[in-house]
Amino acid sequence: MMLSELTPIPEEVLPKEAFKAHLRLGTGFDESGLQDEVLLGYLRAAITAIEARTAKVILARDFALLVSRWQTPAVDVLPLAPVQTVAILTAIDSQGAETEIPASHYRLEPDSHQPRLCATGTTLPAIPRNGQIRITLRAGLAGSWVAVPGDLAQAVLMLAAHYYEYRDDLRLQGGCMPFGVSSLIERYRPLRVTLGARPILTGGQ
Repeated sequence: MMLSELTPIPEEVLPKEAFKAHLRLGTGFDESGLQDEVLLGYLRAAITAIEARTAKVILARDFALLVSRWQTPAVDVLPLAPVQTVAILTAIDSQGAETEIPASHYRLEPDSHQPRLCATGTTLPAIPRNGQIRITLRAGLAGSWVAVPGDLAQAVLMLAAHYYEYRDDLRLQGGCMPFGVSSLIERYRPLRVTLGARPILTGGQ
């Protein structure tokens, strides 16, 4: 399985002014705009880190998922949430030839934590021998920053500020995340529950 981002977060959607206010930079800060790219970089890094910890996409955008086998014949759990739409399924054979799969062969089962791609019949579309299926989808909690849940928005600003403040500290390693940020995102993280020998991922809320 390989997941790739097709459309990066547009610059205009990032909360640059809110981040400046969070850092208490004031309206007269960097009138030339030379500092803006630095701040945007920390915001993107914070969003990426929180999305990785929670398996939740904060700001909506498009992704492509390549799979070489289904988890079960009839259902495949998608690795990020929430998925808004599955746009296209494309079969790719061993020679790279692509064939679009009719939408009538599959359906999206939405879920806040574990959205699923389900067969409309008995099985999902066949994956070509030595080939793959590309799932093109759109995922995200919000289409704009004002629609992001307040706790996640605050966590992003806090983590970006942490990165900004300690940008020259080479001792920070191993995905360092302040306790306050971890507390804010905890309810969004998937929980692992073991029933017998089989682990089951459930939502953190």
